[in-house]
Amino acid sequence: MYFFRQKQILPYLLAALLVGIASGSASALFLHLLDLATETRRAHPLLFWGLPLSGAFIGWIYYRYGQEVVRGNNQIIEKAHHGGEYLSWKMAPLILLSTLLTHLVGGSAGREGTAVQMGGALADQLNRLFRSVSVDRKTLMGMGVASGFAAVFGTPWAGLLFGIEVLSIRKSMWKTALLPMMLAAWIAHITCLLWGGEHTEYALGPLVSFSVPSLGWSVLAGVAFGVTAWLFTATTRQMGYWWGKVGYPPLRPFLGGLVLMAIFLGWDTQQYAGLGVDQIVAAFTEIPDPWSWLIKLGLTAFTLGAGFKGGEVTPLFFVGATLGSVLSGWIPLPVGLMAAMGFIAVFSGASHAPLACIAMGVELFGLPGLPFIGISSIVAYLVSGPTGMYSAQHPSWIKSKMNHYIPAKEF
Repeated sequence: MYFFRQKQILPYLLAALLVGIASGSASALFLHLLDLATETRRAHPLLFWGLPLSGAFIGWIYYRYGQEVVRGNNQIIEKAHHGGEYLSWKMAPLILLSTLLTHLVGGSAGREGTAVQMGGALADQLNRLFRSVSVDRKTLMGMGVASGFAAVFGTPWAGLLFGIEVLSIRKSMWKTALLPMMLAAWIAHITCLLWGGEHTEYALGPLVSFSVPSLGWSVLAGVAFGVTAWLFTATTRQMGYWWGKVGYPPLRPFLGGLVLMAIFLGWDTQQYAGLGVDQIVAAFTEIPDPWSWLIKLGLTAFTLGAGFKGGEVTPLFFVGATLGSVLSGWIPLPVGLMAAMGFIAVFSGASHAPLACIAMGVELFGLPGLPFIGISSIVAYLVSGPTGMYSAQHPSWIKSKMNHYIPAKEF
């Protein structure tokens, strides 16, 4: 291979080793602390009263110390595309602290954003070490994104493809980027497991044979999942636009925290706080409340739009799995299969990373469900609108053509 004839192979492999170990260790620490924060909140529901003050603290600490890293994943994507100054080392501790605090008081958020930002920030710090031996910065940041995603979800192949799709790593870079990104993802995954990091297992349940009717139902489900992904993306951006009208940044999550506190304590909605993993698992065997997916979507968009921190992916799993489970009452496919299809397809539509999502479907649910999950994920991606949840992401060739006819609305 061309790559193995290059003098840079040792620096790239060393970089993959360092990024993988650092990112996997950081993700393992994060997962342990996140479990602790979640269990503490469940044991002490009075912590919901802390939403306003915690929000104000998160807003203030970013306003005071984190102006240069406040854009999170989008900032990583922009640096990978356009270069410029190194990502501040403060990105990793700030996102770790603020995400844990968000979950401790019940904010509806995820965890992928935290892992990806920690991985990207740690990788960019190593760029200072490797710039003298011409290790490409975009490849190095791709290692960080891939390793963070792989470690936090236990899906190294999906992590590799997620880094490629989200950072738009083109074919011309594959000769040098694929191997080190793959190694970083696997090393991070193994490192996280060695530190005791645990990942949720999902039971797909019985399947049906793949046929022309089931193909049609998969396409129909994919349309529903794609529209839901568009709704999540549009709602989150609109929330961010509305909250941006509040002039003083720390005031945004304070006021948002007041509203969230009233919702969680005034209505029977505490099951929608945090990640909601228990509800995701339950959706594979029993049909939830018909509006559970929409409630989670709204609460997550509100939480993130107001300025709380975390990520979007696990809430998207919640939205997709519960919606798929509900749709199984109308679509003649097994409830577990529909939950798995929604789990992956809504994420595919929102992230605009369909290959990574399909790989994740195989890693989490195995090969038997691949035809259904793959078709619904691709359809969801195609109908989910011109832009995804990462506004800095460069569109694929397909989306570029679609954007020519359906311009994206910028808030």
